[in-house]
Formats: sequence, C-alpha cells, structure tokens
Amino acid sequence: QGQLKIASAAMAARCRLAARFHHIHGANIRLDASHTQATRVESFANGLCFSQEPLAPGQIFLVEIEEKELGWCGHLRVGLTAHDPQSLEVVPEYSLPDLVNMGDTWVFAITRNHNRVVVEGEEVQVPVRPWEPFLLIERVRIPRDTLVGRSRPGRYSHILDDLYKMNVLPATARRSRIGVLYAPQPDGTADMHIVINGEDMGPSARGLPTTRPLYAVIDVFASTKSVRVIPVDYGFPSLQTLCRLVIQKHIVHRLAINGLDLPPLLKSFCQHE
Repeated sequence: QGQLKIASAAMAARCRLAARFHHIHGANIRLDASHTQATRVESFANGLCFSQEPLAPGQIFLVEIEEKELGWCGHLRVGLTAHDPQSLEVVPEYSLPDLVNMGDTWVFAITRNHNRVVVEGEEVQVPVRPWEPFLLIERVRIPRDTLVGRSRPGRYSHILDDLYKMNVLPATARRSRIGVLYAPQPDGTADMHIVINGEDMGPSARGLPTTRPLYAVIDVFASTKSVRVIPVDYGFPSLQTLCRLVIQKHIVHRLAINGLDLPPLLKSFCQHE
C-alpha cells in the first residue's frame, strides 16, 4: 500500500508538469500564456496540438472543450504519436490523414455519438455508475470526478438533467472532457484508450510501441474552436468530491440543490464544477 501511494504521488506530480501544450503547434493555433488553452483563431484546420512531454504509461492527457464554432462539419480529434513535435519540419494541416500518414500515429475522431469501440468477440462493458469514484482501465486507476464534464444549470437546464444525473454530456458539447492514454500489454505493446466524460471508449488502437516516447495529439478541428488542458491528480477523492457524488445521486433536479441547507461554496461545487 505504501508503494502504491508513492507511485500515485509520482504520477500526480508528473501529470501536473505535463498538463500543458507543446510550443510546437498548427499555424492557426494560439496558446495562452500558461500553454494550457489552445484556440484555433481562423479557418477550420491547422489546429494540431501536442502534449508538452511524452506521456507515461497510464497517464491521461485530458482536455475540456471551451468554445465551439458553428458552420463547420467535424469535431475534436484525439490520439497519440511517436513523433517528437520538435522534430517536425512542418506541422501537418490535419491529424487525419496527414499526421497519421507519416506513420507511428494513432488518431480517433470524436463524434456526437457512438464513440465506443466494440471488438468482435468481446463483451460490451456496462458504463460505470456515476457515483463510482474511480475509472479502471487495465491496471490504471484514475479518480473519475475530474474526468467528467458538466453543463451549467440555467433556463433550459431541465433538458440536460437526465444527462447531468448520469454525470455525462454529449461528447462534442461545450464543457465535455476528453482524454487519451495508453495501457501497456503483456506482449510489450500498448493499447490506446479514449476517455469521454469519465467513460472508457475501449481500445481504439492496439499494438502501439512502448519503446518510443508517445505524445498526446489534440486536433482542434472544425466545430471545436478552443480547448483547455485539465490537470488530473491520481490521489484519493476529496471529501468535497465524495459529498457531491452522494448529493447528485439523490436529487431530482439540479436546481433543487439551491434549497438544500448547504454552504454556498459546496452548492456551487455540486452544480457547476
């Protein structure tokens, strides 16, 4: 148990340092000063971004969709590449097919629905309950609360309330959170997993090399205009988080939180974050 805590602490420290975008990116991307927000400032392409550092096994690179742009077809694209961004003479215009055609790159196009990968002969996994505190992928154990995107309650919040109770948003919606990681396999290769709002979509690519550094690929494409990196701590859920999970499990409508005898900060945390 002591070794597990040390490993979790080391992973948490690495994730905080790596939760930034690489300074090499597509021609239409602008990064903020912290390198945690990437915005495509024109057109619909040239929006490629990479993680600042290669990912460790089981380390998730998580982004939240902050801004959408109407009028384009297509959404965020996410994956991994064995190409060091620093080595690219020119950043490709598209992740699909340009970067993928360079080889050693695996990219998954996020759609509004049906992102789950079902492999023939494998059982379809039942999505975890929204109050399960951890997401388990192979031997990787990630606090699920950080992975989940939430809409803000408002005039039409009743439309999304069924989704809110399940702690899930449509994959391409604003505030949706999408992450990528790789899980090592016994044969020395790795499987790439995409996580959308706390749900594992399954192994979207297999046979990735574990002997080469693997960088996250985030393609801010078409109707996705701006994304922000979300740091993930691999420790235990906080008491505040556990309280929120219990409250959300039992309320009928999220606006009912306003009538509960709770501290204002906890109410806001339960409704918005």
